[in-house]
Amino acid sequence: MPMPASRWTRCLAQILKHEGGFVDHPSDPGGATNMGITHKTLARWRGIEPWWDLPRSEVEALTRNEASAIYKALYWERCKAGSLPAGVDLAVFDYAVNSGPDRAVKTLQALVGVVQDGFVGPITLAAVQKRDPRALVEALCDQRMGFLQRLAHWAAFGRGWTNRVADVRAAALADIALLVPSQPTDGVYDMAFLDGYKTYIVGALMLAAGIAQALGIEVPAFGEYSGAQLIMEAFAVIFLRRGLKSELGKV
Repeated sequence: MPMPASRWTRCLAQILKHEGGFVDHPSDPGGATNMGITHKTLARWRGIEPWWDLPRSEVEALTRNEASAIYKALYWERCKAGSLPAGVDLAVFDYAVNSGPDRAVKTLQALVGVVQDGFVGPITLAAVQKRDPRALVEALCDQRMGFLQRLAHWAAFGRGWTNRVADVRAAALADIALLVPSQPTDGVYDMAFLDGYKTYIVGALMLAAGIAQALGIEVPAFGEYSGAQLIMEAFAVIFLRRGLKSELGKV
């Protein structure tokens, strides 16, 4: 049975199933929310400062199209979920929506044994590909529950959070079970990426972009990374290619 054509569509539907419509719970530190988008997040998205200048009625009137655009830009793409294996993408995406992209990404990085810098690049993606996605989903959900149980608002929201994480865990594991091993997922880094000299070219481009960023020249395609991060990632890509070539030559 094939996977859904779009992992983004599948994962977004899972998010919206849990977030529901407009809510303004007095115990929720996020304040008024609609489809999971908080008052502060919507104001930031629209470039309104301070956030309270955005009328609460605008949160209530939020459309599904705008909510989807926010989720894709601030959470899905921020976590590079489209480059993660099916199942892991959902676990990370939902964690990011619920507790912030930085925490979700750093938890993932801690589990795969790479530097916890909060940015998903070639090093993190390569480490993820070496792990069993089932075990990774289980560990992500366990770590997430441990974090939620320590929050001051656990008494008010603990039951709902528990049900949500359990549902996401089950859905992610079900997606993994449907995946054909030879079928690449949306945007995943597979070994074909390391064929020939393509990796050296990519590494050289990243290195050039990193140097440009360091000199104060903005490179839009790599805007979320600092110059130092790009330079480190570039060397990681190049030496990963060299290491793999060396290992293959021994076989």
